Amino acid sequence: MTVGSILGRNVARTAVALGAAFALAVTMAPLTGTAQAHEAVAGSLSFSGEPGEYISGGQSHTYTPETTEMFEVSGPTSQSAVGATVVTPEGERWVLSMSAPYGQSLVAGTTYANARSWPEAQPEDPKLQFSETDRYCESGTGSFTISHIAYGPHGYIREVDATFERTCSGSTLPVRGELHARMPEPPVELAIGVQLETTGTVAARTGEITVGGTATCNKPGRISINVSAYQTQKRATANGSHEGLIVVCEPGAPVPWTTSFPSNIDPTASFQPGTAVLRGLASADDRDYPVSVSDFQSNDITLVRS
Repeated sequence: MTVGSILGRNVARTAVALGAAFALAVTMAPLTGTAQAHEAVAGSLSFSGEPGEYISGGQSHTYTPETTEMFEVSGPTSQSAVGATVVTPEGERWVLSMSAPYGQSLVAGTTYANARSWPEAQPEDPKLQFSETDRYCESGTGSFTISHIAYGPHGYIREVDATFERTCSGSTLPVRGELHARMPEPPVELAIGVQLETTGTVAARTGEITVGGTATCNKPGRISINVSAYQTQKRATANGSHEGLIVVCEPGAPVPWTTSFPSNIDPTASFQPGTAVLRGLASADDRDYPVSVSDFQSNDITLVRS
């Protein structure tokens, strides 16, 4: 086998590997199961228990977004659970959590019987927990009914109406309650873009290239851009990259960016004036949803001597 054929195979493998690495990362990658919490704009958490019931203290309580320091409703992207966290002006922190059996989504109009708490709950069991920081029982049984639930993007809970009943282990007195919540209009989903310039420069002495482009977004975001370039020459190929270029993006005008790098990926040959291929992969986390988005571009670029 000749030296030329070995170099040719290495060049092909490098180009394929670069292309595959960028292509695999282009798709949107939801962080499956991650919970997201948002403040309710209307609703209530109310509950009561008979005298001697531990969690409620035998009292009736009603909390609303207007009368509390916090009234958050949360749920995962899988739509398998709903929870509420309420913090009173006195510092009491009430937490309600209702989950469907493992692998299932919550279904409106369904009563989930024989609900248990961790660590006793099995995958096939619905899960229910209701407690306050100083009034907590780890084990117990109960049930809950999801009367109504509506979603926005990525499991964002827009509306929920539910009732629940839970008895601590060793007691016959249940705490009974209701959750009603209406959330703000869901935030817009993040969308980003990366654009590449069609010209760049190459330093005659070092072979380092300087390339650039712009980034766009429809809401504020911190965009990470990975840039790579390769140039097929007569006897070898120049390959280089710069990863993790950060662009702070605001909606409106495109945000310019530039970066410089030499040929730093084997097989190595210095960049030269002429045509090369430039690739850019941009990614960013959505600040409102547990999801990452990305955009990929690949252009021919003309390198001129600087």
